Amino acid sequence: MRVISCIATEHNLWLVLLAALMCVTGCWVTIRLFDRARKTAGLQMKGWLFLTAVAAGSSIWCTHFIAMLAYRPGAPITFDPVLTMVSLVIAIAGTGVGFALASGKSRRLAPEWGGGVVGLAISAMHYTGMMAYHVTGIVEWDAPYVVASLVISVVFSAVAVGHAVRRPYRWSQYLAIGLLVLAIVGLHFTAMAAVAVTPLSFTTGTNPDILAAMAVAVAVVGLIVAATGFASYLIDERGRLESFERLQHLALNDALTGLPNRVSFNDRLDHEIDRAREGEETMTAVIVIDLDRFKEINDLRGHAAGDQALKIVARRLTKLTGDGEFVARLGGDEFAAIKRFKDQKDLLGLVSRLEKSLFQPLLLDDFEIAAGASIGVAVYPRDGADRERLVSNADLAMYRAKNDVSRAVCFYESAMDETARARRALATDLRQAIERGELSLHYQVQTSVPTGTTCGYEALLRWTHPVHGMIPPAEFIPIAEENGSIMAIGEWVLRTACRQAASWDNGHKIAVNLSPVQFAHADLAKLVHQILVETGLSPKRLELELTESTIVADKVRTLHVLRQIKALGVTIAIDDFGTGYSSLDTLRSFPFDKIKLDRSFMADVERSPQAKAIIRAVLTLGRSLDIPVLAEGVETHVQLTILQVEGCNEAQGYFLGRPKPIDQILPTGPAGLQGPNDRPVADQPARMRLSRQP
Repeated sequence: MRVISCIATEHNLWLVLLAALMCVTGCWVTIRLFDRARKTAGLQMKGWLFLTAVAAGSSIWCTHFIAMLAYRPGAPITFDPVLTMVSLVIAIAGTGVGFALASGKSRRLAPEWGGGVVGLAISAMHYTGMMAYHVTGIVEWDAPYVVASLVISVVFSAVAVGHAVRRPYRWSQYLAIGLLVLAIVGLHFTAMAAVAVTPLSFTTGTNPDILAAMAVAVAVVGLIVAATGFASYLIDERGRLESFERLQHLALNDALTGLPNRVSFNDRLDHEIDRAREGEETMTAVIVIDLDRFKEINDLRGHAAGDQALKIVARRLTKLTGDGEFVARLGGDEFAAIKRFKDQKDLLGLVSRLEKSLFQPLLLDDFEIAAGASIGVAVYPRDGADRERLVSNADLAMYRAKNDVSRAVCFYESAMDETARARRALATDLRQAIERGELSLHYQVQTSVPTGTTCGYEALLRWTHPVHGMIPPAEFIPIAEENGSIMAIGEWVLRTACRQAASWDNGHKIAVNLSPVQFAHADLAKLVHQILVETGLSPKRLELELTESTIVADKVRTLHVLRQIKALGVTIAIDDFGTGYSSLDTLRSFPFDKIKLDRSFMADVERSPQAKAIIRAVLTLGRSLDIPVLAEGVETHVQLTILQVEGCNEAQGYFLGRPKPIDQILPTGPAGLQGPNDRPVADQPARMRLSRQP
């Protein structure tokens, strides 16, 4: 009651209100700046703590000074300028130390301890200011009120800072502001209630207009300081918000195309699944999209053209999506879409729009190409109960579409899981096939077309699985290339073929296929040399075959490796010639020792004038470049006769000799293999070799 009476009777009320306004504003800015300081570290944190201390100290000091000017002792008053400024320094330094201790960086001290230091700084500032306050009269102090003022300041400040740091409630920050205001105001007016002044002068006191003017000036300066701190807070908050939005955009969107990325896709799909689980009569479809000829664009036109193609595709996908539809780029040339639908027709409509858009030609500068795409679709809850299963099943459907040239869109079927499981099981068994002795080599004769004599043999890989029997290379070689076991298998094939050929006394060549993955081997030439030395095979008897796709994948590196291998004396043959898109450029870039004409031309040569013309053109090209040509897939006497007429150098096929294991070659020698007069069986199974067929 004495405090309230003191405020009501011994203070200028409007100056008291001005002091209260100054206090509330300063405390609000102080807590905001302190919150920002706690979210930073290092030098930046020190800067924010300095601003916090300046805002807090100046606000406390201005509140105290204005309230002192509002006090009416009934006698003239003066201020000691030195002690007045010292009180300001104490307020700033003391609160700075307190907020630094409460910033949470020290685990030994609770934030309330720092708040207590802030309370002590408020008290020290007040009583230092009172020492600077000179009144013409006798000043008496009531000790219990002095102690009460100190307790109020320390306790309320400690609790205020504790709430600002811990935030146990939703409105803790605003509660902290209110408590800090109570700490400052409570200290001041309780301390002023402890003062009793007995005037010693008959004058009424200092001119109140002068005191009011001083109070307003101090308030303006204090508000300017607080506003400066608040402006710094707003500028940093805006910059931080913009940085956060920019980082969030980068985190959730693809940098190249601007489409949502995999993270956004996963979040959206989880949301759609949760929505469907809550009972809405909707289904959710996951659509996985993989561009078919994107690698060709990169190889022919460079990565800049590939990036341009991705941007075009992204713009098209963005334009065709509507309500309940979402499109994202998962990475590389893989995109994905999400469709919320009730009627199957809606899903088919989106799939149709996607297919139409993706098969439209892409215009890249002066180059136009229809990339096309493979699309796989899986539907929740029919094809999977969670995100991982849905995406996995959509991927399976997409790969089915990619392997089926007759369709671009494939919906998931349960049988695909069985195929995938079987493929994974084969991959596991394949890693152990060498150790278990399940791999073997068969050899197919290569014959001179003009003379009919044997020129050499091609080594063809076979895998006899202990459960499934003979596994075609066309099935297990792609698996080996995907899981990396092709490196060990390729080395085994090369070493085994060279070792077995070295035991022959006829001097015939041995041809071995190289997988494109083997060219990733950093020391492929060194490996070939090591195997030749180890097996004792003459380099001129070894012929390595590779397809055009191997060269195109990394032309500079591949040609460099081939030159290293050729320097060993090993001959190089380009396999499946005529099916690629850069054959002439490849021949110009590297002088191959042999051209192997793809078997597809021989299959049509008897009934297709175009196939015969292509064979004639390749043979003419070989003669002009002085490179012998071997025709693959000779199955009939008529085909062999055509090759003889056209002047082909060598031939290979079932009509000339079927692949045989080594134990069927060594007893009778190469002459024991099937010759030109042997008739092939009616069936014509696909060739099985080490390299994957294009």
